[in-house]
Amino acid sequence: MSGVPVLLTGGTGRLGRELRALLPEIVAPARTELDVSRLDTIQQALERYAPKTIVHAAAYTDVAGAELDRVSCWSTNVGGTRNLVRAIGSRDSLVIHISTDYVFAGTEGGYREDDPPGPPRNYYALSKLAAEEVARCVERHLIVRTSFRPRSWPYDKAFTDVFTSQDYVDVIAPEVALAIGRAAEIPWGTVHIGTERKSVFELARRRRPDVVAASKRDAAVDLPDDVSLDTSRWSELKRQWGCL
Repeated sequence: MSGVPVLLTGGTGRLGRELRALLPEIVAPARTELDVSRLDTIQQALERYAPKTIVHAAAYTDVAGAELDRVSCWSTNVGGTRNLVRAIGSRDSLVIHISTDYVFAGTEGGYREDDPPGPPRNYYALSKLAAEEVARCVERHLIVRTSFRPRSWPYDKAFTDVFTSQDYVDVIAPEVALAIGRAAEIPWGTVHIGTERKSVFELARRRRPDVVAASKRDAAVDLPDDVSLDTSRWSELKRQWGCL
């Protein structure tokens, strides 16, 4: 096979599974074939598929776990992105890098794409911020900052004092799929995708009404107060495309 439209890393992850269902043209090699921690497997996959677009969704996403296993977190998020950039070399592929709202300190909220990121509040945030900068080494890149939860709220508790623009993965994934499909029409290198500002508790109650209110003071890791994103850039694009 050669010249596939879209190659996806992290195809078995939460977002990756949704994208594969939404975009049948996506090719998502199994980890045995494409492991971002191994440069040689990325090089071989790029030779085999010659993708026009690469969606880099593979990531270490356990925020609390990252504090305990920093090596794995950094190796996947930063090392994996570095391997992808090295493998691309002079290829003309567009890289769509899936990033996070956690690149912001979370002291203000309503962050725009051109607001300065950091300082990161935890090790996961640091790794994703560093990965963004690595991804920008590719000439044709699009950084998509977003945040999502599983289709069902998985916990008994949710924080009332953490504010976000995240939503459930089945809400966010179609938006990301639209960005992938129309990436050539996006005139910026970074775009924010999310829904309205709300507390994590408010989000949780939408699909689990019995969830118990909790405070981030009880979390095992330092969390930001408000990482809500300004998504007006994305909304304007959708208005231009007739998608609103």
